[in-house]
Amino acid sequence: MIAFSPAPATLEPGRRVYAVGDVHGCLDALRALHAMIAADLAERPVERAVLIHLGDLIDRGPDSAGVVELLSAGPAPAGITEVVNLLGNHEAMLLAALEPGAKESAPLNWLVNGGADALLSWGVPRKTEHSRWAALLPPAHVAFLRHLVPRHQEGGYLFVHAGIRPKVPLEAQKLPDLLWIREPFLSSKADHGAVVVHGHTPTAEPEVRTNRLGIDTGAVMGGTLTCAVLEADRLGFLTA
Repeated sequence: MIAFSPAPATLEPGRRVYAVGDVHGCLDALRALHAMIAADLAERPVERAVLIHLGDLIDRGPDSAGVVELLSAGPAPAGITEVVNLLGNHEAMLLAALEPGAKESAPLNWLVNGGADALLSWGVPRKTEHSRWAALLPPAHVAFLRHLVPRHQEGGYLFVHAGIRPKVPLEAQKLPDLLWIREPFLSSKADHGAVVVHGHTPTAEPEVRTNRLGIDTGAVMGGTLTCAVLEADRLGFLTA
């Protein structure tokens, strides 16, 4: 049974959102969380259930390839009517490294930020020349990563990977901020026009503020993988 509390925004009747924080290759935790979501939907069916993964699906953890395979090939947890997969800064680093003619700094930047572990999960040795990576990664996985979206809105919530630039209209937000920002977003008390649900900055517990909801609880750092459950005017959590 999920313990609910008042939420900082609302969703329309008949709609529920399950938002999952940074997975970082933790496939077992993601599978466990998907099973919890399916169980919740079996117990409490709803007309429209949206599952949102907030980006940073890959890197650092043991099975980035398995995570991408699960999310690209499915199936989604039973009862989910829509899945939205957001672009994180780690996927952006990999995609930059795969660009033809990428400067040496792009693949190196990805490698030192956990990309070496991701490569190993795809069976690509660490010392493989980066010019060969695109040919060695599964085409379906690369296509999935290229189609990740930077943002999604449901009711009074905006879902992004890292956050937004305070005092900038939502429609004018720039991609680097959506993927990378910490300050001044994290300490801002401004009304953003929507409650921002994000990951990117790990904390021991979910952070619930009047203008944002942070749910990266450091799964790859020994913490838990967190899913925020949003419905009507209330909020609960599932963790694995």
